[in-house]
Amino acid sequence: MTALDDLADRYADELAALDPCLAALMGIAGQDARLTDYGPDGVAARADLARRTLAELGRVRVEGDAGRVAAAVLRERLEVEVALEEAGVREGFLDTTDGPVQRLRMAVELLDQGAETDWDAVCGRLRALPGALAGLRVSLERACGRGRVAARRQVLRNARECAEFPAYLGGLVSRHGDGALRDGLGEAVRGASAALAEFAGFLRGTLAGRAPERDALGADRYRLGVRDFLGTELDLAETYAWGWEELARIESEMAEAAARILPGEPVPAVMAALDADPAYRIEGAEAFRAWIQELADRAIEDLDGAHFDIPEPLRRIECRIPPVESGIYYLAPAEDLSRPGTVWWTVGDPSAEVVTWTVPTTMFHEGVPGHHLQLGVTTLNPRLNRFQRLSSELHPGHCEGWGLYAERLMDELGHYGDPAHRLGMLAGGQRFRAARVVLDIGLHLELPIPAGAGFHEGERWTPELGAAFLRSRKGPDPDSVVAFEIDRYLGRPGQAIAYKLGERVWLEAREAARRRAGAAFDLKGFHRRALDLGPMGLDLLRAELAKG
Repeated sequence: MTALDDLADRYADELAALDPCLAALMGIAGQDARLTDYGPDGVAARADLARRTLAELGRVRVEGDAGRVAAAVLRERLEVEVALEEAGVREGFLDTTDGPVQRLRMAVELLDQGAETDWDAVCGRLRALPGALAGLRVSLERACGRGRVAARRQVLRNARECAEFPAYLGGLVSRHGDGALRDGLGEAVRGASAALAEFAGFLRGTLAGRAPERDALGADRYRLGVRDFLGTELDLAETYAWGWEELARIESEMAEAAARILPGEPVPAVMAALDADPAYRIEGAEAFRAWIQELADRAIEDLDGAHFDIPEPLRRIECRIPPVESGIYYLAPAEDLSRPGTVWWTVGDPSAEVVTWTVPTTMFHEGVPGHHLQLGVTTLNPRLNRFQRLSSELHPGHCEGWGLYAERLMDELGHYGDPAHRLGMLAGGQRFRAARVVLDIGLHLELPIPAGAGFHEGERWTPELGAAFLRSRKGPDPDSVVAFEIDRYLGRPGQAIAYKLGERVWLEAREAARRRAGAAFDLKGFHRRALDLGPMGLDLLRAELAKG
């Protein structure tokens, strides 16, 4: 190990000890019975760790090309952490998808592994939950006293999640069986549930009463979000205009694809017909889970050896239905492979029918050749230091950009043989993510809707207009799904554009490599080299891939 590797490994270990909830998401073992301290002391300790490590990084010797890249990746992340802390972002932070409340919930959910569940760890985290919520409350109250309060919609969303989570916790007890541990688990669940109810009351009462109604966070905060999630700087006006252009291009392609399914019918009519077609419906959550599991397994079988070399430990993906509404997401395998790569897919009503014509593109995004391949290869890569191997969670531009690129790649490789599935790729993947670019920037900067958009031209974006726009571009989703999306964008400035902007970098880098190599260009080799670099910000990714 080099001195740099030692520093990176120590940082990963210390970060895991100070932030067990993040460690759970990153797949770092050893903190399974603990939760993150979201109180002021815990927040300060993590900021101090970033500053100390950054200072030490400036003194450490960097050896070779791999060391140069590793140092750049670590420096970029540490500088962003310091910038977020100095801007007060960590103070009073609440979010819809990845804030303290969500991470506390997921830290418990990730331990729920059926017969393989570590019940001692579950009990440990449940007993720690009241203290974690109490610390978070102190931080929120302190921030509130300084005038830093999350927008009201974020506060109320978190209150609702706290109120809903005890129902899941009660199910843990009923699934465990008999014995002394069940009694201890029941006691821990009752304590955790009481703390969640009390915290929800605090959010709905004290904090919501002080929370601003305005959701937009403005250009400066948005640029910091872009640094955080994408690892780049953007001309926001140019990117907003590009989002509209990309949306128009994709919708034109959708019209052509729809015409192949029902000639002469407009796109909405074709999509409605597919929604109603029994051939694209599966009844019940468990039957749907089995269907996406088969889809994931088949993709691995088809791609391995032909277009990618998939390591044996990655030839398994576990598809699961989460116990509470939490969207669709992927978690990489644990570094010791004790936890397999897992796709979580929310199904609203476990007994209802699920429409499937848009599903394959999402499974390619979350599974293979998307996140499961990308994050799994990173986890297993011995040429990366430990921080690099485990930090994909910290680089959404790289990660989500690859996921969206994977959706399009499967079209290029001929894996949307059913025209409905290709339309699903365009509608569910491409158009939706282009709409996110327009919405995310437009909402936070409160920009005007341009002439020619065909939607409330000249008006400035509001959450209500955003919801109406999303319904027009995302299909007949329930109001709760649309509301979740809008809340998500407004809680995490810059994250929603990571998909499309990341995909743009991957595509541009591939095209540049193709031009350099000419007839000798090897797509499989390009993918191998690109993934072997490990996760990083988009500016660094672009620079490294340009070196050929």
